[in-house]
Amino acid sequence: MANNLTARVRDRTLLHLAGHTATRPQKESTMRSRYPQSLAMLTVLLAALVTSAAAQAPVSATTARIQELSYQFEGAPWSSVVYENVAVEMEYQMYVPTTYDGSTAYPLMVLLHGLGSNPGGVIRYQGLTDLAEERGYIVAAPMGYNSRGWYGSRGTSRASNRGGDANDPANLGDLSELDVMNVLAMTLEGYNIDRDRIYLAGHSMGGGGTWHLGIKYPDIWAGLGPVAPAIYTSPDALSAITHIPVIIIQGDEDRLVNVDIARRWVAQMQELGMTHQYVEIPGGDHSRIIARDPDNVKAIFDFFDQQRKN
Repeated sequence: MANNLTARVRDRTLLHLAGHTATRPQKESTMRSRYPQSLAMLTVLLAALVTSAAAQAPVSATTARIQELSYQFEGAPWSSVVYENVAVEMEYQMYVPTTYDGSTAYPLMVLLHGLGSNPGGVIRYQGLTDLAEERGYIVAAPMGYNSRGWYGSRGTSRASNRGGDANDPANLGDLSELDVMNVLAMTLEGYNIDRDRIYLAGHSMGGGGTWHLGIKYPDIWAGLGPVAPAIYTSPDALSAITHIPVIIIQGDEDRLVNVDIARRWVAQMQELGMTHQYVEIPGGDHSRIIARDPDNVKAIFDFFDQQRKN
């Protein structure tokens, strides 16, 4: 099985996982925002996460082995102008442990970046690839179509994606979600993955995407790890995933995603009797608690190590 994976994935990708079929993402979710956020604050969020992605830890032996890949996202418009039969080159990044030879099924962590960031930013969070190497995890970090697609968590349309651009495709949220599912499908095809140990984690916008995709595709994931999740739906949606263990990491001085949002979701998980772990960081901000704190990255791996579907 090749480590350098390049594939052509058509717009009608079908993904069969544990009896679940994921087709092109459905129409906009009926889940609505209960936690509105101003455009000004989202502009600050964009700047904060771009800074966080740029301020990475020094290159280590494992970060040097991160694979920078791409595939042809066929039929996807790069802007609001739709061109038929045009394939967009879509980037994603992966880490594959040096011990992987295809003979043993490895766990997979799908990792979602924040607003204004990219796959290279999130996969280089301090200590992440070192832990993936040590624990034997394959990590796949999709783009989500562009840096502001929200992975479908704010709906399928361009208008619903705060922090967006007028030139974005009209169905940006739809494309963002589909890109994640395409990367997942390619990884499952190209590597020997333990289907009982597929995990989803993300930071900020990626944390909101973790909730959204975790709830929308509940048969896939063995565990979820939203960090400082920018989520705009009601925690009532958790009733669809009471079987999925969740770890949430949140700073109590996060000025971009209020700690009360995480606490509200945790309270709902407690009420539903869900397996969960809540790590609240005293004095913790929005970005450094995960991008520059390997202990909190380790907490996610520690939690996922204990979870499997069957």
